[in-house]
Amino acid sequence: MSKSPLALSVALATLGSLTLPSIGQAAFVEDGKASLELRNFYMNRDFRQEGGNRGQAKAEEWAQGFLLRYESGYTEGTVGFGVDAIGTLGLKLDSGGGTSGTGLLQRDRESGEAQDSYGDLGVTAKLKVSNSVLKAGSLMPKLPSVAANDSRLLPQSFQGGWLNVQEIAGLTLDAGQLSRVNQRDSSDHEAMLMTTGTGRGFTGTTGVDSDEFNFAGASYKWNDRLTTAYHYGALDDFYKQHILSAVHLLPLGDKQSLKSDLRFARSTDDGDTNVDNKAFGAMFTYSLGGHAFGLGYQQMSGDTGYAYIAGTDPFLVNYVQIGDFAFKDEKSWQARYDYNFASLGIPGLTFMTRYLSGDNVDRGAGLSEGKEWERDTDIAYVFQEGPLKNFGIKWRNATVRSNFGNDLDENRLILSYLLPLW
Repeated sequence: MSKSPLALSVALATLGSLTLPSIGQAAFVEDGKASLELRNFYMNRDFRQEGGNRGQAKAEEWAQGFLLRYESGYTEGTVGFGVDAIGTLGLKLDSGGGTSGTGLLQRDRESGEAQDSYGDLGVTAKLKVSNSVLKAGSLMPKLPSVAANDSRLLPQSFQGGWLNVQEIAGLTLDAGQLSRVNQRDSSDHEAMLMTTGTGRGFTGTTGVDSDEFNFAGASYKWNDRLTTAYHYGALDDFYKQHILSAVHLLPLGDKQSLKSDLRFARSTDDGDTNVDNKAFGAMFTYSLGGHAFGLGYQQMSGDTGYAYIAGTDPFLVNYVQIGDFAFKDEKSWQARYDYNFASLGIPGLTFMTRYLSGDNVDRGAGLSEGKEWERDTDIAYVFQEGPLKNFGIKWRNATVRSNFGNDLDENRLILSYLLPLW
């Protein structure tokens, strides 16, 4: 019998008392840390096109999440051993009447309605030699080749192994393999899929899944201003991908700088798919005091759109709140503005707004050119001191219009609190 989400979280809460004393290593215990994160998440997605999204006028849900994390130190000696763990629990506060499907809650496979609760227990064994760390178990990588998504109530995670090497100053090497994925609105560990959908031009993906994603990469920080990187990812039976990137920060004077973020990816087919894509992206951000002004451009070329593991965050400059602007032959640009109110003596308060427009999407023979646009606004505040320290409030708003996808207006209200336990 499988454990309930609550039982899994309770099991993680008792992990320290059951495991740590048996280790008998001071560094393992003293260097460890634990925290409890609370997330209260309301989301409303209003479908504006005639007929809604396959008959659904809106998706609206409210949920409470709990994330209990533990990271141990390492045992003493040349080879250090440790363990990390995360227990997650999501509770439904409001959902029903055909409004499920926001990605906040796990849905029943038969009815499609949100379940009352869901969660997972992830444990990771780790081994450290010098500045090299090998992890096996539950992983949440944040790499150009694969980035776990954490934009809903609970985070996406993977099962696999990951080696991170930092033996040479400035050089970071990564390599590993993933076998299963637990999506952000699920408690099931499943085989991986590739993102698909109208306008991407993929074939050969129907009925196919994969239990093998191999990745490797190298990042080198030349100095405080320039970092370059190469990463490789291959989802068995779907695609192979090479990614080049460079980030440069140019100081321009007192509280002024220009940041350049350049990215290029080449994706090709594997198995019976037709994946063939070149993705170029550039983002330039000028900062002046608390202000930041950004301009971005992204272009897709080849026989298909950009390929990545379904549910993950793609490494694209124009991947934003709703869209990724990565359809076949799409060209898109972005204008963005950020302001940090710490410049006015209000630390913790931030504002962001951006507008993106994409066109030239190849929708197939006989169909007109695909076009879309998106407008996003974020306002967030995190208390910096006092009894509410680490309590955060964020409102996220988005508007999307497209002649080949959903038209929607979306609002998210997120309350979060991080409580360090030790």
